[in-house]
Amino acid sequence: MTKIARRTEKLTEALRRAGVRITRQRAALLSVLAEAEDHPEAIELHRRAEAVVPGISLSTVYRSLTELENQGVILRHQFDGTPARFEHTETRHHDHMIDVDTGEVVEFASERIEALQAEIAEALGYEIVHHRFELYVRKKDGL
Repeated sequence: MTKIARRTEKLTEALRRAGVRITRQRAALLSVLAEAEDHPEAIELHRRAEAVVPGISLSTVYRSLTELENQGVILRHQFDGTPARFEHTETRHHDHMIDVDTGEVVEFASERIEALQAEIAEALGYEIVHHRFELYVRKKDGL
């Protein structure tokens, strides 16, 4: 089974567990979401699903995304003043850089940053339970 097929199955099962009927439109949305390697907004997911199966409503997209988030199979990211973006929960922990000019979201992972965060929490008498680390960036001139 391919990665996309596994994702689609996981998303489909999550909606079924939530008692949501899998219509042609929802199946198209789940397929589009399973294929997404970026961090699409709901409007973009709607546009992609509409291209596959015309007639999907934006409210169906929003309701489906809410249920998928409630089921823990997608994450909602709200980056500083921008519409919510979504990604799969199956990825290993990573942080994000958001280009303030283009809106591009770049994932990165750094053991040094993770260790420093844990060290700071420990020095202040805490342990990290959950965190998100976001950098808002702009390309340097000439790059």
